Amino acid sequence: MKKGKLKQSIAFRNPQLFNSEIKSVSLDRVLTNLYLLLSTNGVEVNLGTKSAIKLDTLKDWIKAMAKKGLIHGALDEKENVVEAVEDWLRANLVDLVFRGNVVKENVAALRPMHLMSYRVQNRKFNRDYNTSNQVYTMLRQQPQVMEVLKNYLSRGWDNLSNKMVGGIDLDVDTTCILMLAQNVTEKKKQNTEINNLSPLLKEQANLMCDDVRRLLMYANLLPRNVFIDYLRILLGFHLALYMMKLIHLLPKMQQAGTVDVEDDWSLVVDLSDSLDSPVAPIACRDMERTLNSLHRYFHSTFVINAIASKLKDEGKPSSIPDVLRYLKDMNVADPWFGALLSLLLKEIAEDDEELKMLRDKLQYIPEEDNFNKYVLLVEMANGGSAYQFKYHKDFIDRVTMKNSDSKLTADGRRSRRHPRRGAMGSKLLEVLVHMLLLEPGSDGALHSRSCSIDELATMIRERYGLIINGLDEPRFAQGDVETKAAFRANMEAFKDKLRQIGFYTDLSDACLMQKIRPRYNI
Repeated sequence: MKKGKLKQSIAFRNPQLFNSEIKSVSLDRVLTNLYLLLSTNGVEVNLGTKSAIKLDTLKDWIKAMAKKGLIHGALDEKENVVEAVEDWLRANLVDLVFRGNVVKENVAALRPMHLMSYRVQNRKFNRDYNTSNQVYTMLRQQPQVMEVLKNYLSRGWDNLSNKMVGGIDLDVDTTCILMLAQNVTEKKKQNTEINNLSPLLKEQANLMCDDVRRLLMYANLLPRNVFIDYLRILLGFHLALYMMKLIHLLPKMQQAGTVDVEDDWSLVVDLSDSLDSPVAPIACRDMERTLNSLHRYFHSTFVINAIASKLKDEGKPSSIPDVLRYLKDMNVADPWFGALLSLLLKEIAEDDEELKMLRDKLQYIPEEDNFNKYVLLVEMANGGSAYQFKYHKDFIDRVTMKNSDSKLTADGRRSRRHPRRGAMGSKLLEVLVHMLLLEPGSDGALHSRSCSIDELATMIRERYGLIINGLDEPRFAQGDVETKAAFRANMEAFKDKLRQIGFYTDLSDACLMQKIRPRYNI
């Protein structure tokens, strides 16, 4: 089946739904590309590097700075860069692709320790498939939060002089990153469409912004590398929530003809680190439900894209709300889609035999239904659901940091006995606890507070839709003895994990004394 000619007309990606191209992404590269957008207010730039940046390039820059007296101890007696500098570059300063592979290893970018990290990169190896565009669009919902984040990330850099500024207390890694960034100039391109977009799930975007605002309360209390790690985990977490909620809610929006549908998404998460925990089967079923919704999500996306294409062609508004309103009363026999259907059949069929096969598949749709026949062909020309399914699973795995300490999902690593399930790693839990132990005071500012374990589990459920204790959930109200025992065991695992990360200490058997206490007083 031919696909090359049709890429522009039947693309799956719709920036109004989700800006990413849905591939396997690295969150470090998402951060680096987000920094570029923050620095330039959403405008793309040309970086002034004539050739690919290699480790040797960075060593030459360090050598030049050492000769100027800006760095001490980087050169040996023969004025060669000492071996320790390359080890430092590899370990602390540079994000490498194919790390350790002598043939394929290349520099992707500097580690995202400072806003200017994006300047030193090889774009070929630093792709994030527009995922940073999605994060930037979500952050733009609250410009004041975005500005405070930008100010923190740009400490020690003056945009007017394009140089470092003195008197700022920065760690040695960030200082060196800034010194390396001074070697690259940039030239802004024309404005892009990104500043005209807004996220479809606005409440979810606002929730991410509020969490970033809460994280910024710790900016002067945490070491910079810890703060950046928390930011990476937090943005990955919210990308995952946004994607999974969109998968669940978009078919409902299509059916209702409006974006205003009830957000009833939830996910049971396993707090133990055991693949065979009592709650694991429940968590696996919940994740399976989310993944099974992918096919309906794909179909809804193609339907929306088809209608948007028609409305644009007619010069009418084609936002998602406009498309959904049109869908409620549309004529599926519209001759506009009939004409496209005929063109598609001719273009994608390799020969008469394949054309007959396509027509055989279309016979199960009513003869006059041009629209749904067209949508079916579009899906087939895009590789079908199987093609999209693979990449969406990979994307979810990466942004949920599967099987890591920061995980939101886990599995048995290619084991059919232990499929994907919602899970919560200790580092992700640590970040969320920091967020949730802040509450607005009477003055509107955020202040630290303590809470009980049950309160914390309830806040995680209400704020993020993640179920730790399902005993009060309506869908588990008729659960059997094993289900109730599983959730009680999950709460014990929750308590143990809080103890491990230092937020909970058994001071007494009395419930009133069993509190989660903040690590920092704000």
